[in-house]
Amino acid sequence: MQINRRLFGLGLLSLGLSACSRAVPARVSTQAPTGLPVDLQPVPNAAYDAWVAAFRGRAAAQGISHSTLDAAFRGTGYLPGVVTRDRNQTEFKRSLEDYLAIAASDERVQKGRAAFDRHRGTLNALEGRYGVDAKIICAIWGLESFYGERRGEVPVISATSTLAFDGRRGRFFEQQLVAALRIIQNGDIPASRMTGSWAGAMGHTQFIPTSFLQFAVDYTGDGRRDIWSDDPSDALASAAAYLQRNGWQRGVGWGAESPNGSLQPQPGGPRFATTANFRVIKRYNNSDAYAIGVGHLSDLIGGAGPLRTPFPPDANGLTKSDRIALQQRLTARGFDTQGADGVIGANTETAIRAYQASRGLPVTGTPSQALLQSLR
Repeated sequence: MQINRRLFGLGLLSLGLSACSRAVPARVSTQAPTGLPVDLQPVPNAAYDAWVAAFRGRAAAQGISHSTLDAAFRGTGYLPGVVTRDRNQTEFKRSLEDYLAIAASDERVQKGRAAFDRHRGTLNALEGRYGVDAKIICAIWGLESFYGERRGEVPVISATSTLAFDGRRGRFFEQQLVAALRIIQNGDIPASRMTGSWAGAMGHTQFIPTSFLQFAVDYTGDGRRDIWSDDPSDALASAAAYLQRNGWQRGVGWGAESPNGSLQPQPGGPRFATTANFRVIKRYNNSDAYAIGVGHLSDLIGGAGPLRTPFPPDANGLTKSDRIALQQRLTARGFDTQGADGVIGANTETAIRAYQASRGLPVTGTPSQALLQSLR
């Protein structure tokens, strides 16, 4: 299995890609943000403390200074919620239709067009320098952090040291921890501002520390590769550099919907003809759905229309328009689904169960045509 810039265990839905949710915008001002959930704040753990003490010797042997270690571990600690999230990851798969409903939602497209307009000069300059389509860079930004709105606020040193101590993927996360310390030691970011996802993916473009060391770029010329800044220039340049160094071909698209394509991720749905650049996008996240999501979102940001081939009804016999109607009608009846995007997730299932219970129906949480008809 390929381990690339993204953590292999994170699945298809990353920090910036969640159905019917509104994550709190990133705050990167303190080492232990008070807005974090309780389980993502440090708690006493003597075994973790002993592990850190032993790790400091291993880190020093790899060239990490005592001053860097002191600064990096000041105010950090064991985060129980990081371990819980790591261990509770399930084999989670969505249909391509559901994935694209989230990855290329109307909101993500609208925000993407606005973000592209705001940063057109930078994005076009990056296309000129690295050869990577400016809209592709913008689409990756949109999928990874919702154009910078969801950069993550978990202290990276606490997160990676907790996961290294936990041991399930200890060697991998100790490598990430050492890399994070090198980033601090190099002066790219002070320890107090190094925040990211619960698994250590950082900044606008959600780089893990080892990939940051290999690919991050100081585009602004201030001497720091700052992918955390409100100014996304360094992060966007880093994503472009990542793709270029992984083989991006200038002037070649990612692919397109095609009735003769050999790639059909969802039976009965659209087919796609893809290029070598499609495989380069998969180096960013090794998933066909992700690469199609990036490509399709980039097309929509550029003004293209929706996919031409409709997706078939789902296993419950519902089309996307049926599922949207179901969500809208449940919400209108007072059973709020927290959005109407046609993706049946936990919020919709909870609303269905509540509606079924109110009507004396079997409580299954499962959508159906009969349920839709009962809501008319």
